[in-house]
Amino acid sequence: MHFNSHFALAASLISSALASPVDVNSKRAVSIADIKGKKTFSIQQVLAKKQQMQAPALSMMKTYAKFSASPPTQLKAAAAAIQAGTVQATPENYDMSYLCPVSVGGQTLNLNFDSGSADLWVYSTLQPSSQQSGHSVYDPSKSSNSQLLVGNTWSIKYGDGSTASGNVYADKVVVGSVTATSQAVEAATSVSSSFLADVNNDGLVGLSFSNINTVSPNQQKTFFDTVKSSLALPLWTANLKKGAPGSYDFGYIDSSKYSGKITYVSVNSASGFWQFTADGYQVGSSSTVSSSFTAIADTGTSLMYLPSSSVTAYWAQVTGSGYDSNQGGYTFPCSSALPDFNVVVGGNKFTVPGSYMNYAQISYTTCFGGLQQNTGLSFSILGDIFLKSQFMVFSEVGGQATLGFAAPYNGTTGEGDGDEWECED
Repeated sequence: MHFNSHFALAASLISSALASPVDVNSKRAVSIADIKGKKTFSIQQVLAKKQQMQAPALSMMKTYAKFSASPPTQLKAAAAAIQAGTVQATPENYDMSYLCPVSVGGQTLNLNFDSGSADLWVYSTLQPSSQQSGHSVYDPSKSSNSQLLVGNTWSIKYGDGSTASGNVYADKVVVGSVTATSQAVEAATSVSSSFLADVNNDGLVGLSFSNINTVSPNQQKTFFDTVKSSLALPLWTANLKKGAPGSYDFGYIDSSKYSGKITYVSVNSASGFWQFTADGYQVGSSSTVSSSFTAIADTGTSLMYLPSSSVTAYWAQVTGSGYDSNQGGYTFPCSSALPDFNVVVGGNKFTVPGSYMNYAQISYTTCFGGLQQNTGLSFSILGDIFLKSQFMVFSEVGGQATLGFAAPYNGTTGEGDGDEWECED
């Protein structure tokens, strides 16, 4: 194999992909590690040790808070009723939570990879002991590399009043086989009760753009921005799955994980998010609706939030479904057959199977929909309901931010050529 020519071809194909879809067969060479001393790696998710599912209304409120958006009145009322104990709070059946182990200052934490934020923040020994309960925590005093960034702090303040804040350290962070020797680690000193309610993870790795990092006065780089120059290609991919652990690959595209062609679209990185324009949608086998909308791809959001016209069109095809003010969203009989939903991007359709649209069972007979209205949000969100049905490429090849969409390979997959790091308990 002529290594350099294949690598150059792969890079040029990605950078030119806005003009036409990319033939994946021509990019196999990208998945060879150590191109001129640069690295690739793959990290497999693991099942979170604690599985605690919030009521859908509370999960939706968290999304609105994350983006400082005003939730619909009925959603706020539904969340308040759940918190008051008048509505069932915990769904009975739902997809499991999966995380990735990350070494922070030599200490392993299970973190959530979040393409909708730009902070690497972790639970730490700086918090009151009551807030540390149930979490693995970062102890900067146990790291020989930690250095306090004096005068710098971080603070996340959501629209619902929830907060998380703390001090900032430079420390060694290892994900897979790639090390950031001086990565900004935001160590929590205090988090509000809404964060404490999420016992599934020990913090998160923000993978959006560094221009929305919350460290002040000196804004810090994301982990990806820190390490991307050491990678074979400045990109990462998400191959998330429903009911099973998925994987993230950095620096290469593993052609064994998808089929067909990758369709690339330009990203408005100035927004700080992986924001793009979708062309329209299709419900089941009905006619495609050409109605563009702005959306972000967010691995840190569970549901899909789309314009009301597409949401009402979808649930109109499901007998017995409707907006349930007690739950703050669309529900349906669990026995109902759900149609597929297609999102049109770059002139191609990307399918969310109907079965994925069942987010959670909230009673013996009623389920909560994975597709909800984006009322009050300034954009649509393609969260995990969508992302678990696709193979996604988050690329900055050629200095241009693009998103790639492809159908996941559903057969028996081969091993990638990059370093494979399996996450274990």
